[in-house]
Amino acid sequence: MESGLWARLHGAVIHFPIALSFFTVLCDTAALLWRSRSAARRLLAAGGYALYLAALGSIPSVFSGLVITRGEMWGHDALRWHHLFVWPAWGLLIALAVWRALRREPPTRHEHAVSLAGIWVMAVLMGYAGHWGGLLTQSYP
Repeated sequence: MESGLWARLHGAVIHFPIALSFFTVLCDTAALLWRSRSAARRLLAAGGYALYLAALGSIPSVFSGLVITRGEMWGHDALRWHHLFVWPAWGLLIALAVWRALRREPPTRHEHAVSLAGIWVMAVLMGYAGHWGGLLTQSYP
């Protein structure tokens, strides 16, 4: 397939995991601030499911991105900047989803705060990766 088709596919599949990741940020932040424990647990559950779906949805995004770049992991110019933010963001996404999936009980308040910090870092990295990725789309018809 031509790279233009893969670029359009990449653009179509990447927005789902990004939106779910930002939804996780909102849910987990609200859960930390909420006074009601039952409401906080429900918010954490919603954020967790969104995080799992974001991690699963990121796989076709990464695959299509690698096809577009012909396997180039770093590149140069805007592609390099995109990858400098994308790879750590993706690593955090996968690590946080796996950690959350392996836990059987709700996290302690301290664990929740540390996890939330990681989720915020991931979201910021994704935002910058999206900025540089958007600049890359100008080179594809």
